[in-house]
Amino acid sequence: MNTLFQPRNPDFRAVIADKMTRQHFLHLIGMTLTAVEPGRVTGYLPLEQKHHQQAGFAHGGLVAAVADTVAGFAAATLAATAEAVVTVELKISYLHPGVGTALRGEGTVLKVGSTLTFTEAEVWCERAGLPDLLIAKATATMMAFAPR
Repeated sequence: MNTLFQPRNPDFRAVIADKMTRQHFLHLIGMTLTAVEPGRVTGYLPLEQKHHQQAGFAHGGLVAAVADTVAGFAAATLAATAEAVVTVELKISYLHPGVGTALRGEGTVLKVGSTLTFTEAEVWCERAGLPDLLIAKATATMMAFAPR
């Protein structure tokens, strides 16, 4: 458990689970969250042909969606009970093509402010019989707000 950050909502795992039921895009692409800790979230996406671009790699937009998702949910683990979290900035660097069996995203909070939370994400590609490969790194700024 990440002890650097303390959640402001003791039921943060239930809140994240509830938000996941309404994440229709993630259902569409087949992504799930596999670990949820204060300030840290891991997501998993089995790669299928529908996720590939024309050269057979995981589509860059898909990789960015994985990074954005784990970074955003990492920030959401530290949000207050009535707050929503949205991305206000995302910067991603693609390091290798995503060729493998699955993507694993790891999102981590770097700094929590009163409104903005700074995060980073790594996206790894699982490859049959080979070590996992880091294919993208991202930084993201998330904003917490009370929905109307």
